[in-house]
Amino acid sequence: MWLFALLNFCSMKVLEKPQIGKAMKDYYNPKYPCTEDLKRKAQKRMPKFAYDYLISGCMEDTSVRKNEQQIDSVELRSQLLKPYNDCDLSVELFGHKYSAPFGIAPVGLQGLMWPKAPEILAKAAMEKNIPYILSTVSSSSLERIAEVSEGHAWYQVYNPSDAGIRKDLLNRVKSAGYKVLVVTVDVPTFGYRPRDIRNGLSMPPKMSLSNILQMLAKPNWLIETAIAGKPEMETLKPYMPKNMPMDQLASFMNKTVMGPVDLEGLKHIRDFWQGPLIVKGLISEQDVLDAIKLGADGVVISNHGGRQLDAGESPVLTTQSLSAKYKDQIKIFMDSGIQNGTNIASALASGAEFTFLGRTFVYGVGALGKYGGYHTINALTMQLTQIMKQLRCEKVADLPNYLVRN
Repeated sequence: MWLFALLNFCSMKVLEKPQIGKAMKDYYNPKYPCTEDLKRKAQKRMPKFAYDYLISGCMEDTSVRKNEQQIDSVELRSQLLKPYNDCDLSVELFGHKYSAPFGIAPVGLQGLMWPKAPEILAKAAMEKNIPYILSTVSSSSLERIAEVSEGHAWYQVYNPSDAGIRKDLLNRVKSAGYKVLVVTVDVPTFGYRPRDIRNGLSMPPKMSLSNILQMLAKPNWLIETAIAGKPEMETLKPYMPKNMPMDQLASFMNKTVMGPVDLEGLKHIRDFWQGPLIVKGLISEQDVLDAIKLGADGVVISNHGGRQLDAGESPVLTTQSLSAKYKDQIKIFMDSGIQNGTNIASALASGAEFTFLGRTFVYGVGALGKYGGYHTINALTMQLTQIMKQLRCEKVADLPNYLVRN
């Protein structure tokens, strides 16, 4: 059992200071102009077990590295002598015009990596007008994030095997005012992640002396966690038996909350949910065809950030192929391996209509606390703007015209 009782001695709060004279939503810290800077700072501020959970891939991290290598290998070609006005980063999705073509992907246990991370990111996303997707296994409740985001967040769900829980959970999502539902289908089993196993973050979680010392060595994280309280899966608490032994958590999750999401399971959700429905985690053409037949409004081409299948294919080349065939039948989004503005441009040039980043935003919050969401959004926006101006590309939808095709 987590020994967060040791946090009770903490009573003061340490915060990073925003730039003087800057509104919160315009916050940008020039000490951290790129994702690697945020990553290094976050590593210094997070306990090792939390940082390891964030960066972990499956098995040997082969898929994580491949995601990064393949998207980094995408080349774009400028068209320098064409007439040019300016670039417009906005994208319209489901009747809403977003300010940029990227959003915040669902990340489980965000509050473990940095206290109040879901609230920090959801608020920043709302104020900067980009989508934030709340994970079912996040450390904030769906009702709380609906309030913080003023109804602008999206909600990510698995396929609850328990029909009663599925109905109640989806009713809560609807009642809270979420407009877009994202169904994750690429977690038919828990990923085999060696770092988490060594750190005791496999199911069930446990606390070792080493982990306690790691917490004590990170005073900012420790103080903020003492104030925020022990991170728990707040959305799922109503469905968990009281005083459930931790060694039963994995079984509970498998049997009730994270059942396999085959086509039949998706049909139940599609029949219930009348708003925009996105299927997240597809990589094969047949799955995309099935999603189209189902009546899904969008798909996220993804390999779960390399966290589930180490021998799995990277999504960027798949996105190029699937977009060429099906972009007129369904909205095609992409995540996995996207870390910075260049990667966003490369994914969009590869045919994605919109992109999502997970780890980059958690690095931002880990590095800069409550200012991290704003800084990260602003940095990515600046990076993408520079790229589009260099290409002399005026609209996001035109980026595929600048892709160097092999």
